[in-house]
Amino acid sequence: MSVDLFAGIPVRDYAAALAWYETLLGAPPAFFPNDVEAVWELAEHRFLYIEHLPDRAGHALHTVFVDDFDTRTAAIAERGLEPAKRETYDNGVRKATYVDPDGNEIGFGGGPA
Repeated sequence: MSVDLFAGIPVRDYAAALAWYETLLGAPPAFFPNDVEAVWELAEHRFLYIEHLPDRAGHALHTVFVDDFDTRTAAIAERGLEPAKRETYDNGVRKATYVDPDGNEIGFGGGPA
């Protein structure tokens, strides 16, 4: 089975969100489909995008599992963002949740340390 993903995040202030997600993800968007959307390719055929949709902003809840959890969260911290919440589940899986200016939650999860 092949899986492609295009996960959207509605935002109020597109310019502020664009800067925040560039900081979180450590890179500019891969492409801009129009003047109200920005798209990052997290892995082949797996995309995260922001879209200026003020009435829907603040309700996204996404978690991305990565194999470089410690390296990734350290790099995000070096760029000036800290998670709003850190969790370790009973099975050892860890999660760092970041909250954008609109209240959308973007988590990174990874295996035990």
